[in-house]
Amino acid sequence: MIKYPNGNRYIPKQAVNRQLAVKKKHDEVLFGHRGMALEDELNASNEYYRATEQAVVYKKPTPVQIVKVDYPKRAKAVIKEAYFRQPSTTDYNGVYQGRYLDFEAKETKNKKSFPLKNFHQHQIDHFSRCLLQQGICFVIVKFVSLQRLFLYPATQLIIHWNEQESTGHKSIALADFEKHGFEIDYAIQPTIPYLKAVDQLIMH
Repeated sequence: MIKYPNGNRYIPKQAVNRQLAVKKKHDEVLFGHRGMALEDELNASNEYYRATEQAVVYKKPTPVQIVKVDYPKRAKAVIKEAYFRQPSTTDYNGVYQGRYLDFEAKETKNKKSFPLKNFHQHQIDHFSRCLLQQGICFVIVKFVSLQRLFLYPATQLIIHWNEQESTGHKSIALADFEKHGFEIDYAIQPTIPYLKAVDQLIMH
């Protein structure tokens, strides 16, 4: 081992560059998606899953009520006024290895819990109906400040939702996500490899 006069270890330049490259790649995976919306991350991941024929999952379009349309030119229409309708189901659905997938994507800046007010009764009802048909239902929750992702079973979500009045709890603790959910680590391809967590949910 070669050392400098001050006692520090000498590291060849090639080794330093190699270490920096590894660290950069690691940091890109961990921090490259800061500020990127969960929806964008999932859409990119679903595109990768479709391209590699692992699953066919799409985001459902948000229903829009068109109120006013102008036709400035023949065969051209310009929407002047429109309103978002309240969606009747969840964000994503599709097929994976012969199984129907149905899930919602949510984000929170909270560090210790996820507020139940981010869900709506019609979404809970939709999950319940899909579960009756043996669908694989879950929520992908991103704790933005912590940069942590979880796949959380819809069955657990429904339990917390129904117990709100009796327990008074209006949120799901992070510890509950750690106990009953499946943490997803960011990757490069796909950005969010959530199918690995789906496999765990199926086997659970």
